[in-house]
Amino acid sequence: MRTKLLVPALLIIAATLISACSASIQLGQPQLRNISVTGNAQVILPPDIAYISIGVHSEAKTATEAVASNNSQTQAVIAAIQAQGVDPKDIQTTNFSVYQQEKFSPSGDSLGSYFMVDNTVYVTIRDITKIGSILDASIGAGANNIYGITFDVQDKDAALATGRDEAMKDAQAQAEQLAQAAGVTLGDVQTISYYSSVPSPIYYDNKVAPAAAGGGGSVPISTGQLTLTVSVSVTYGIK
Repeated sequence: MRTKLLVPALLIIAATLISACSASIQLGQPQLRNISVTGNAQVILPPDIAYISIGVHSEAKTATEAVASNNSQTQAVIAAIQAQGVDPKDIQTTNFSVYQQEKFSPSGDSLGSYFMVDNTVYVTIRDITKIGSILDASIGAGANNIYGITFDVQDKDAALATGRDEAMKDAQAQAEQLAQAAGVTLGDVQTISYYSSVPSPIYYDNKVAPAAAGGGGSVPISTGQLTLTVSVSVTYGIK
């Protein structure tokens, strides 16, 4: 019986020794030395394209009258937009709705049930210098809702490339300064991670009343600027 118990005991001792050797080998491995920095850059972009939602709202006692009136006004608005040089393919209907709703007088008295019709077109304006004249023409033709103007940049590739270059220069400068302060020598790049924040389009929410068409001068629009942010996280070895 003692002989049989001796063999398992020897196996346990051997396994413990192997585990200890393995742990000592891992603890003896040299640790990597590095510096991690994040470089940033911003590129200012002037908008070169705009998107506008232009709507026509009509009301009548019957659905037939409301739809007929709305169709006539909407066709006139689209014709006015195209007359400003906008390509038909850049005019897209995004909403057409018919619904019934009770109307009330300013004093709160019911005026009865009316049918409401809304028709909205989404317009891409590739020549942003014409935004004011397009709005003027739309309102003059019967548009009574301008839901918003969004400015954007069509091609951001060149700006992104410039941003990446500037962000890498910023990361290099930071790493060199940190290495000098720490009394070490900067080594090769170990890893690079890249992030970009595409500029959020500038958005204006301006509902335009029909009476605005009677005002003088073109609708004033300021395009502003868009800011594209680029970041790179870089890890350098140090010696």
